[in-house]
Amino acid sequence: MSAYTTNDLPVVVIGAGPVGLAAAAHLLERGLEPLVLEAGDHPAAAVRAWGHVRLFSPWEYDVDDAAVRLLEPTGWESPDRTALPTGAELVERYLAPLAATPQLAGRVRTGTRVVAVSRAGVDKTRTVGREGRAYVVRTVVGGRVQDLTARAVVDASGTWGQRNPLGAAGLPAIGEEQAGDWLVGPLPDVLGRDRARFAGKHTLVVGMGHSAANTLLALVELQHSEPGTRISWTIRGRSPARLYGGGDSDGLPARGLLGSTLKAAVQAGHVELHREVTWTELAPTGDGRLRLLGTGRDGAPLELAVDAVAAATGFRPDLDLLREVRLDLDAALEAPARLAPLIDPNSHSCGTVPPHGHRDLAHPDEGFYLVGMKSYGRAPTFLLATGYEQVRSIAAALAGDTEAADSVQLHLPSTGVCSTDLGDREAAESAGVGFPTGSAHGWSVEEPEAVSCCGATPQPVSSGASSSGR
Repeated sequence: MSAYTTNDLPVVVIGAGPVGLAAAAHLLERGLEPLVLEAGDHPAAAVRAWGHVRLFSPWEYDVDDAAVRLLEPTGWESPDRTALPTGAELVERYLAPLAATPQLAGRVRTGTRVVAVSRAGVDKTRTVGREGRAYVVRTVVGGRVQDLTARAVVDASGTWGQRNPLGAAGLPAIGEEQAGDWLVGPLPDVLGRDRARFAGKHTLVVGMGHSAANTLLALVELQHSEPGTRISWTIRGRSPARLYGGGDSDGLPARGLLGSTLKAAVQAGHVELHREVTWTELAPTGDGRLRLLGTGRDGAPLELAVDAVAAATGFRPDLDLLREVRLDLDAALEAPARLAPLIDPNSHSCGTVPPHGHRDLAHPDEGFYLVGMKSYGRAPTFLLATGYEQVRSIAAALAGDTEAADSVQLHLPSTGVCSTDLGDREAAESAGVGFPTGSAHGWSVEEPEAVSCCGATPQPVSSGASSSGR
């Protein structure tokens, strides 16, 4: 087959999570042939991994329109659009039925891990004759390597499994890579499958996102029935006010409740909070625990000995499989360069993510796109509805409908947290439990010029975990 003959080739979608399956649905509506490749044994393998976690975004924001149009003829009934699903419910009531529709069932290949993407017949350095060539997608299935060809590639593989390290400077702390026996992942099933791991034990939670909050509150609940359960929480910033959030003013009430409940648990002494922490070294103790050494506030030495560590430190994209693709990525976030300024957590703790589609997600190699959580690179906030609009626009662009591809819209709930009042929130917190004010530390930085982004307009939020899995 000629490298230039691509019209009869499928569009390969990497990842059968919510955004990957939505991409396939939109491609089908546009008359294009999708082929969805999923590394897990079942569709939405990453979502299944955190199935015990309840999203704070209701069903209204969790389903895709094109996917619903595939589901409805099968007799599928929409859940209550105001209800909050768990990850398991998202799979059982939406994603699994979607993958099983007659249109998608034969187009989703599970147990198929993508290990590389390139252009047919040329490596990354070749420019002449590059445009228009098919893509080569290298996969591993049952230990065997198989190359597939595609007219375009949509990478919806997410970031689950690519955890940021505990150490500072983006590097693992000394000994972290040998501490696997104590690391329990960012979202352990504290009250279910993993209960024995935490009951009556000392657990350290590291991080200041919603994954950390979910784990901390589950541990607090466990503490009520297992009084010997001890909970430590460390953050790199000066204050957790950003995570505590907008309370009743949050556009997603469950997210507001998450933050306010955690704040109350800290104030009541159920959670031992350490701020401005940098972990530098991890080492086993003689009694089967893990010792963590580092510094805390004002550089004071800090040492903890714990039974388990939940490193809710965020995620980063796996870019190794894309080494032969010409990408245009932001140097800091590893997100598409045109998207990065819209989602940069250094300046966008509040405001909106403007509507964005195929143009903001395009790369020098035409027909290749990063979508979903992976498109956000290292930025922590993402809503499924954002990914659904991304793939709708991309499918239209691949079908040649530029007008529809360029007409992008997002309708997202407001965050309830605004940079103009963050200082007041931190001041109130200081008066209550003795935390210092100030926000210019790491990702808590709030610049005065960011004031114009705030208000009642919508902003994306994190679902508590990456939602698409390769």
